[in-house]
Amino acid sequence: MSTTDLGLMVNDVYVDGVLNSSHDTLQQTFAALDATGGTAWIALSEPDIDAATDDLISLARRFDLHELAIEDAKNGHQRAKLERYGSTLFLVVRPAIYLDTEEEVAFGEIHCFVGVDFFIAINHVADIDDRHIARSVDRLRGKPALLSTGPQAILWAVLDTVVDAYSPVIEGLDNDIDEIEHQLFAGESAVGRRIYELFSEVTDFQKATRPLIGILDGLLRGSEKYGVGIELDRRLRDVQDHIIRVAERADTFHSLLQNALALNATIVAQKQNDVTKSISAWAAILFTPTLIGAIYGMNFEIMPELKWTFGYPFALALMALTGIGLWGVFKIKQWL
Repeated sequence: MSTTDLGLMVNDVYVDGVLNSSHDTLQQTFAALDATGGTAWIALSEPDIDAATDDLISLARRFDLHELAIEDAKNGHQRAKLERYGSTLFLVVRPAIYLDTEEEVAFGEIHCFVGVDFFIAINHVADIDDRHIARSVDRLRGKPALLSTGPQAILWAVLDTVVDAYSPVIEGLDNDIDEIEHQLFAGESAVGRRIYELFSEVTDFQKATRPLIGILDGLLRGSEKYGVGIELDRRLRDVQDHIIRVAERADTFHSLLQNALALNATIVAQKQNDVTKSISAWAAILFTPTLIGAIYGMNFEIMPELKWTFGYPFALALMALTGIGLWGVFKIKQWL
């Protein structure tokens, strides 16, 4: 498969922080990189990355990428993580967007390889991840001094873009939780399912955001060892501050929804208990006249009140009075 078929979003070579050339194939980029000694920025977009085996092998050979990282990049479905293979960093980040129409959170998956003279991004969810890569390009445009510090500047741009894009997700989830609270106290019957669905989304959001705190911490700890400049170090710390705030909000949402689930379960149990009490009360009310009727309906010749003139109206009155009496007792106890 050609690189164009794979979905080549970015295939540029930068020299001293300035765009030197853009190319249509990986082979052209490799040649330009050898000729200029610059930095390659490659971003591939393809939902079915299994079809890109040849291109990944080409990248692995050119930049000496570890086979385990290539396997992860090919298969996808990875958790957010940071790993180091020699001089190459391998990161997985999980972008997210809030879908207003569906009121759902959709997640992407970007695999990043960061080396001495290259940055490679492989997108597994094109309609989500591509926009983050495009914004990352815009973010570094006009910043040659920053870009000249090396491929980790591109990594900063990607991380900053992904973290900034979490803000609309936070707002959407916050609004959904407000709606759920109103539905919960209004007694809407379908709210339990919505709480559970939103709880699952928030849990997935935590899995996407919380590992970034450790990832950025690892990058900052290695900044001096691997020659990351002070300006880039400051920018990475700023991203870390933002993701900490996002993760804290996600934790708050998780706690709120846990409480909402517990409250909804209590309300449902209370409703079921009220129904059980009501059924039991009416069963007792109806049982009493049935019992009296059964006694008076026994076919024995020798029975008290068998030939009593007022026996029939007395039995009916007794049934009515006991039924009304039990109804009053259950009403006072709020079973009815």
